[in-house]
Amino acid sequence: MTFAQLHLHERVLAAVQAEGYDTPTPIQQQAIPVVLDGKDIFGCAQTGTGKTAAFALPILHRLAETIEKGPRVLVLAPTRELAVQIGDSFRTYGRNVRFRQVLVYGGVSMRPQIDALRRGVDVIIATPGRLLDLMEQRAVRLDRIETLVLDEADRMLDMGFIQPIRQIIAEMPEKRQTLFFSATIPDEIKKLASGILTNPVNVSVTPVSSATETVEQMLYVVRKDNKRALLTHLLNEDLEGSVLIFTRTKRNADRVAKDLAAEGIRAESLHGDKSQMARQRALDNFKNRKTRVLVATDIAARGIDIDTLPYVINYDVPDTAETYVHRIGRTGRAGSTGIALTLCTPDEQHEMRSIERHIRRQITRVQHHEFSSSESRPTAHQERREPRNSDPVYLQHGSRERTPRGGDGYGSRDGSGRGYRQETSSSSSGQAPRRGSSYGRNRRSR
Repeated sequence: MTFAQLHLHERVLAAVQAEGYDTPTPIQQQAIPVVLDGKDIFGCAQTGTGKTAAFALPILHRLAETIEKGPRVLVLAPTRELAVQIGDSFRTYGRNVRFRQVLVYGGVSMRPQIDALRRGVDVIIATPGRLLDLMEQRAVRLDRIETLVLDEADRMLDMGFIQPIRQIIAEMPEKRQTLFFSATIPDEIKKLASGILTNPVNVSVTPVSSATETVEQMLYVVRKDNKRALLTHLLNEDLEGSVLIFTRTKRNADRVAKDLAAEGIRAESLHGDKSQMARQRALDNFKNRKTRVLVATDIAARGIDIDTLPYVINYDVPDTAETYVHRIGRTGRAGSTGIALTLCTPDEQHEMRSIERHIRRQITRVQHHEFSSSESRPTAHQERREPRNSDPVYLQHGSRERTPRGGDGYGSRDGSGRGYRQETSSSSSGQAPRRGSSYGRNRRSR
């Protein structure tokens, strides 16, 4: 199937083709016809699968076909960064369509947002908190909304936005189209969706809590006091290019970024305590490769959308499998492959086993690296207790057991050699590939 077969308005189709896209992703193939038919959607798809275009393209099609007084469309997102990303998509795909949009989020002055709303807009892309503030000031009316989109609904649930969402929906017409997208579907999300959707069409392209097949996953078990040294070693010796690092707390994000900068590695942190200007600057620097490493908390990273991001590192093990899936979904996007590394202390191995059960996959352990903990190695007692088919895969540091899909080296993209690469001559040495090896040369040739 091609985009031309989806019967999108010619102006929208021209913009899509100008971006170099011909074939829709699975979520787009399923969702776009349903949205064009005016039906509600309950969509489940991981990050990086094209969810934004799945709702933006048919909405722009409708805006191109008819002119009505607005606002006609409301898109709710959990974070400012994700709202900006969605706005960029509408602007890109709607370049040939006459429409006006406004981004509504906190951390910046309300005045420009209020002025834009008073001039009239067709599309509002908002975070729930700031939109409620404007509603309380009677700066915005939602009684003409034709289409409501809830993007990353599971994260909005985690952030406590469910009650504000209900307040916002209460101000909309009952007769409307609602598009509900979530990367995961816990029971609370099902309950929320059942209350706001009418005879929805279920669209799902991946199993619940599944990890994307385009991401190679590896686990380093390391003592807590060696974790920072291991991270620096990986960045200096084994990885080249942009790296996104996740931490659990804002304080730790700042600390890791500061320590990396002290080692001469260009790094910045991204979290909710920073001003909107500082957050956007850090994100832009990372996207433009002025900053090599971005250290982010989970919520702040929701707006990061970089098709060719090669590496994600879990500096702290996430507390849920859903969060793990979201994190590693920042790489391996848009058909590319990626590599996700997790630095796990012995005390965190219980959480990792829980994650592995949820994603139904054993994550490869990189064994005997320079900072390995003796507690990371399986004991004879453990091997007797664990069934053979659930044993983790253990590798020497620097060795790779299998060739990736569509590439000639571990984690490479289309044979480019980007990512980990293992030469036959060193496969049994247990040594990490160095910058002077063919691994480093191939990575620099991309």
